[in-house]
Amino acid sequence: MRKICFYCGKKPLAGRTMSRKGQYKAKGGTGSKVSRMNNRTILPNLQKVRAIIEGKVKSVFSCTRCLKKAGKVTKA
Repeated sequence: MRKICFYCGKKPLAGRTMSRKGQYKAKGGTGSKVSRMNNRTILPNLQKVRAIIEGKVKSVFSCTRCLKKAGKVTKA
């Protein structure tokens, strides 16, 4: 199964992490420099839920925001 929320369509995002070298100016250094950038995926907080969809029980992925909203997810 793909890691996408069934209700709102939230899915993984592409992002970057930066590695920095050097001491910050506020701490008495000459400033920090970016030494490298790495790609990463930012995953949503998805939970596998058994929910009633169109009168049938289905197992779907749902993000925690949709689970908290009243009336959005009807659990089986």
